[in-house]
Amino acid sequence: MGSLVPDPSPPPRRPLHESIPPLILGTATFNTQYVPDPFDLPALSIVSRALDLGVRAFDTSPYYGPSELILGDALAHPSVAGRHARASYFLVTKAGRVAGDEFDYSPAWVRYSVLRSLERLHTPYLDLVYMHDVEFVSPPEVLAAVRELRRLRAEGLVRYVGISGYPVDKLCALAELVRRETAEPLDAVLSYGHYTIQNTTLGGAEAVARFEAAGVDVVLNASMLGMGLLTTRGADAGPMATWHPSPEGLRKACQDLVPIAAAADEKLEVVAIRWALDNWSRVGASKGGCSRRLPSGGRVGVSVMGISSVAELEETCRVFNSVVEGLEAETADAEQTRRRRWSLDRRQKIQGLVEKMWTVLGEWKDYSWNSPDPGFVNARKPADIGVTPDDGILAKHAAKSQVRVRVEELPAEDLAV
Repeated sequence: MGSLVPDPSPPPRRPLHESIPPLILGTATFNTQYVPDPFDLPALSIVSRALDLGVRAFDTSPYYGPSELILGDALAHPSVAGRHARASYFLVTKAGRVAGDEFDYSPAWVRYSVLRSLERLHTPYLDLVYMHDVEFVSPPEVLAAVRELRRLRAEGLVRYVGISGYPVDKLCALAELVRRETAEPLDAVLSYGHYTIQNTTLGGAEAVARFEAAGVDVVLNASMLGMGLLTTRGADAGPMATWHPSPEGLRKACQDLVPIAAAADEKLEVVAIRWALDNWSRVGASKGGCSRRLPSGGRVGVSVMGISSVAELEETCRVFNSVVEGLEAETADAEQTRRRRWSLDRRQKIQGLVEKMWTVLGEWKDYSWNSPDPGFVNARKPADIGVTPDDGILAKHAAKSQVRVRVEELPAEDLAV
């Protein structure tokens, strides 16, 4: 962990794109929404293996059930903490979403949520904190929450500030609003399900231009499988069947893609992951993270990939490393040239399959469902907004209010991916 020492000013910060790794392990899967008992997951093995493979960023949220607790305990385990210093990995969490239909973006709750995350994750600071699913609350609430995150940043508890959510146009509008009203752009914006073989809105020219104009440093892509839509078994047979927000027509259209993949001796999920990682690495590069494997530390679009087993982790790393090999400059090294050519040939094959799939999707290509549904009402009672539990977390941190955290910058040479 970083050392806690008195310091009258926040730690120095590089731009986020110089600090954030291009591949982030998502832990929404450490949750009952995905598995019957997340405490049965081999979380320690997953986290330890991820770090050994060079995956040095982890994404979580208080909304993901016990995810923060499970991830924090894994990172704090002696077998991990003894080999990987806190400064060698990048921790991302969120605030504001309390439950499925309950949100609290008040400064008091945001502060409490961040301090609680610090406790759960056994860390003196968080690298990046998003306001979670910003489309469910009003723009003034988002502004107030972002300002509180920045106050926490000034106290050395948060390094970078962002927003996350589903609808790309709403994320663009809020990014523009934050810059206009605060004279400072957001460090990061994350959208899920919007750069997949079914929906490419996040990489569209309009979205890219708006994020650029809003000064957003890094735009992240998550949920490359559309929360189970783009899998062989489909959303209806997956763990999110009862509450997946997609309409029936979209679910059927995505299942119609399975035989296209099978005819080419592929699985739909393999095609979907390869295509999203490969194409977002390029399309999202202008708003991506730096990779030491590219000339002059070139940028690569940042992806968040949910993992629930060591096998899934190893396969994702294999695919992502292959993608990066296709981005590397050609050299005289015969083995590097062979791997680069294989990656580019694989890219061409997958692109051909996906173009066939787009024809089948028809009107469902680039379809986005409503988020929130029309008529949504926040279940958090007005009287409860800003009310925090009396669990000792605020009191514990009050004594540290003048303490600064010196954060060593994440060394680029440590990022294998």
